[in-house]
Amino acid sequence: MKLSKFFSAIFLFVLIYSPAIQASNYSFLLNNNVSDSSNSSIFIQIFKQEGLLELYQKTPSGKYKLSKTYPICKFSGGLGPKKIEGDLKSPEGFYQITAEQLNPNSRYYRSINIGFPNEFDKAQGYSGSYLMIHGSCVSVGCYAMTDKYMGEIYQTVETALLSGQSVINVSIYPFKMTNENMLRYRNSSHYAFWKQLQPAYEYFNRTGRPAEVSVALGKYAVIDQADTPTKLLGSKSQYALTKIE
Repeated sequence: MKLSKFFSAIFLFVLIYSPAIQASNYSFLLNNNVSDSSNSSIFIQIFKQEGLLELYQKTPSGKYKLSKTYPICKFSGGLGPKKIEGDLKSPEGFYQITAEQLNPNSRYYRSINIGFPNEFDKAQGYSGSYLMIHGSCVSVGCYAMTDKYMGEIYQTVETALLSGQSVINVSIYPFKMTNENMLRYRNSSHYAFWKQLQPAYEYFNRTGRPAEVSVALGKYAVIDQADTPTKLLGSKSQYALTKIE
């Protein structure tokens, strides 16, 4: 009993007086300490037309199960990819989140830089910066989720990264890319681009695992995990490379 009280006293002393542990970080350390790193991986899908952000959790089988669906409060620019700085368009495509892209002190409560432009965007000559998923309900090219929902999303993303997930893949679609929807939008000027996105959507629906995507000859290419490396064009990567601005 005395020994237990002694160690408890030491623990409290460290919490109170150690400058390396701040109150804002302590809860994350606790989450990191108790998280099961084998099941902490997450995956995000965003659908503009439906106004949804879907958060998936990896299961022990390796497949991803829908954990929660959040309504998007605001995005801007309608359907189609972002092309030019200042066009007020919210991006579409395949992006990655790393720990360096998290901002707990955003003017919009919390924010996560999605990494626009990625390698595909740069190959097209697209420009833009600071494209985020963030709180509040205003958008000039970002995905605004409200402070309430952004708090949950941010904590889940940060916990996954602190638990060992090096990158979080984010797939952003104009709509759920069923054959029916593709037929409905077949006359859109963005149709050729959307045809590049559809295989990744279908792969995830079929397998429960995020597709591996590369950028080959300036286009998105889904890498079938059954393929051999000799069938791949360009460098293989989990998702198109991203850059934080």
